Amino acid sequence: MIVLGIDTSTPASAIALRLPDGATVQARDDPARGERPGHATRLLPLAAGLLAQAGLRFADVDRIAVGVGPGTFTGLRIGVATARGLAQALDAQLVSVSSTLALARAAANDETTEGHGVLAVIDARRGEAFAAAYAPGEGPVADRESPVPRELAPPRALAPAQFGEMLDEVTANGDDVMGWVAVGNGAALYRDALHTLGARVPADDSPLHRISGEAICALAASAAPRAIDTVLPDYRRRPDAELALEHAAAPGGASP
Repeated sequence: MIVLGIDTSTPASAIALRLPDGATVQARDDPARGERPGHATRLLPLAAGLLAQAGLRFADVDRIAVGVGPGTFTGLRIGVATARGLAQALDAQLVSVSSTLALARAAANDETTEGHGVLAVIDARRGEAFAAAYAPGEGPVADRESPVPRELAPPRALAPAQFGEMLDEVTANGDDVMGWVAVGNGAALYRDALHTLGARVPADDSPLHRISGEAICALAASAAPRAIDTVLPDYRRRPDAELALEHAAAPGGASP
């Protein structure tokens, strides 16, 4: 099965192509500081480049996998809409993948984090981050596959001061891990708050902070396909535009 995986939950556009033997080729576009994300203009050219590299066409793709978040609102809308459009145009299967799970998968299977719990932390702006907690997956590693991390606390929008509440919740549920490693652009942003809780945060330039298309493809390879109209962005909170309109409509609010 040939799987095309994409993720746009962060400013980066991550793409990967998984071939029938499990080998994966990847590409990504990481905007420079201050630049706007290029999801709308870069996703399809990146995908076309990977297919050409593998000697394939879009029509050869069997399954589209998309990271549905949580993450940036505009990025998720573009990524999910692109995936749905491709699946419909190509008559390909469509699979949704949690972006925090994809982030945790790479960290949980890195030799430097063995045995540690993973906090997947994606910048949510407004002084918050989308955070989720995972334990290392169980079971043998076969070929290129790695065990899927086990969710200990689902993704939610938290202020840095609330990160400890998530760890307390995990402890209260009786889950025990060797220690915590925090990854994602939100972990790099809120490094000090996470260090205070005893979590280790890799260097800002560590690849563990980047959601990879390879992880999206790997998680989607054995997942059940979804009906196209059921694959939706996982926002986990209301969009800024919706809140702004509500504020403007309230008594004393600013005019739209």
